[in-house]
Amino acid sequence: MRIIGHLDMDAFFASIEEADNPHFKGMPIAVGSDPRNGEGRGVISTANYKAREYGIHSALPVSKAWQLSEKAAAEGKPEVVFLPVNMERYSEISNQVFQIIKEYSKLVEPASIDEFYFSLDFAKNYKEAEEICKKIKKEIKEKIKVTCSVGIGRNKLIAKISAGTEKPDGLTVVKDKDSEKFLETLPIREIPGIGPKTELLLNKENVKIVKDLKKISKEKLKELLGKWGEDLYNKARGVDESLIVEDRDVKSIGEQATFQHDTLSAIYIGEAFENLCKNVFNRFKESGFKTFKTIAITVRFSGFETKTSAKTLKNPTASEKDFKLEALKLLLPFLDKRKNPKLKSIRLIGVRVEKFDVKELTLGI
Repeated sequence: MRIIGHLDMDAFFASIEEADNPHFKGMPIAVGSDPRNGEGRGVISTANYKAREYGIHSALPVSKAWQLSEKAAAEGKPEVVFLPVNMERYSEISNQVFQIIKEYSKLVEPASIDEFYFSLDFAKNYKEAEEICKKIKKEIKEKIKVTCSVGIGRNKLIAKISAGTEKPDGLTVVKDKDSEKFLETLPIREIPGIGPKTELLLNKENVKIVKDLKKISKEKLKELLGKWGEDLYNKARGVDESLIVEDRDVKSIGEQATFQHDTLSAIYIGEAFENLCKNVFNRFKESGFKTFKTIAITVRFSGFETKTSAKTLKNPTASEKDFKLEALKLLLPFLDKRKNPKLKSIRLIGVRVEKFDVKELTLGI
């Protein structure tokens, strides 16, 4: 019998900040860009559940989050604690969570920094699988002081969806025979891969919940969505044959920075770019890869036009000096008329490395 667990950390970044700083306990916390008294740029990465009560959530512009905090304060509620992203710390905790799960399951797939699939095939039944997951949750809570939600099902699809149904600190078991029934009443957005555009398209076909989706033929879904339509036909019936892949491919390591004011100042941009390069290279060294072959940058102008530029090296390297030099060569043409003929101000820059060689660790960033 195939049994799979999906562990999803609760408000991960914000939860770690609260655990690391007990004086923030019970306060609304938002992790992301500096709000700068409402003038900040960028977005929220994670908000804890208290902050979500104010309407603050991931991907929300930080300026809007600040407004919601001020509104709450005017109503006599606590102001939101805005904190910067500390990716090094979050990656450290992610690895700790991974190691805890590995104590109970030999096959673990990190789906992201805060989500993990793991095999429970060795359990005799769903009840035993549930008891194992309770132990995992308990150990994470005791050792790391944060909570997680776990879903258990016959495949990765059911496990992932069920993990999100009782957040925070939830544990949901969907037995094999109940899988289709469990899905039927859920909004279609609960199915991984259905975003706003696909939802809108399906809404035009009077599809709002998964039960509605099951009424659409495979041929019609393929007509509407191409090959993805066939996958969606299967997912609506709880069918997912994807395997747990422990040694996940990390395709790139990168970071971006949004400026508080659009600028073309070489000094200002250069300083920010230097910090980005330093952070990316440090993360590369920690990732367990030996070399990288491709360096790429991203530039977003004031009108939100976004350009990318990349270079594939003749020989893979692990040299910080080579990385910074080649990255700077890619950036400089965007600071003059070579690749910025109208000399537009720049809103955002980013840098990343790709095409890695010889991965030594099981968890990347």
